[in-house]
Amino acid sequence: MVPVLLFLLFLVIFIFSFIAYKKRVGRAFTSESGGLLWKISLALSLLFLVLSSTTIVPAGHVGVIDFVGHVYPRPLPSGLHLVNPFAKVIKMSIKTQEIKEDMTAPTLEGLTVNLEVSTIYHLDPEKAPEMYRTVGLQYVRILLEPNIRASVRDITASYNAQALYSPARGKLSKEIQERIMSTVGPRGIVIEEVPLRKLVLPQQLQEAIAAKLTAEQQSQQMQFILQKEEQEAERKRIEAKGIADFQQTVMKGIDRNFLIWKAIDASKELASSPNTKIVVFGGTEKSMPLIINPDK
Repeated sequence: MVPVLLFLLFLVIFIFSFIAYKKRVGRAFTSESGGLLWKISLALSLLFLVLSSTTIVPAGHVGVIDFVGHVYPRPLPSGLHLVNPFAKVIKMSIKTQEIKEDMTAPTLEGLTVNLEVSTIYHLDPEKAPEMYRTVGLQYVRILLEPNIRASVRDITASYNAQALYSPARGKLSKEIQERIMSTVGPRGIVIEEVPLRKLVLPQQLQEAIAAKLTAEQQSQQMQFILQKEEQEAERKRIEAKGIADFQQTVMKGIDRNFLIWKAIDASKELASSPNTKIVVFGGTEKSMPLIINPDK
């Protein structure tokens, strides 16, 4: 705005100097002095005209041209541009930005939880002129923040409090992002991510959830112990069956005649031994010899 005013000032000076030069009015305006003055005024006017027509759009921004209330539909990308010196160029950021919202939200059970939600977003460059024309530069406060609060409360009301601590939390965040995007996306705001940063439940509910989780862990531990005991009992049954099968196999392979023959063979070896011994035979055919060594 300042270059435009300076341009107008020097333009007025140029006009009066040129008129004074032409008419050679007064002693202060000789042909030489008047000619020099209007030439200087012309040069300065042209200089400020060029300066006022030049604008620089910073990186990460787009320029929206507003000429006496008319908003041009095509934004200016970052860089150096020549524009109408009487038009305003509004620089709007298209960088990724973050909004943090600390709010209370209801759950499916009717409880109230405290949530801290971050919304990562950026402005769509192609829709920046429309955003400026329909909402203005305060689009975050007017459009984005109210829709964030409404979307978070609508989504959390369909989940119970325990789900907010479970892996369903990621699904909750995704649903909030989609809900916000459905409302502000057509207006030119792109929602990149909506992470849930912090969740605080009422103290009694926290204790109840902790007790329930502890009970579930104990139940799972008991199921593991029972399963282990069942496996150990099955192992012992298999082991006992194996021993019984082995004994049956051994008993089938050893008969009475084989045992008598082995006893007789052992008696013969003892009898032929050079050591002194006493062999006592039983009175029945079922009795085995009793061998006594008197030297020991």
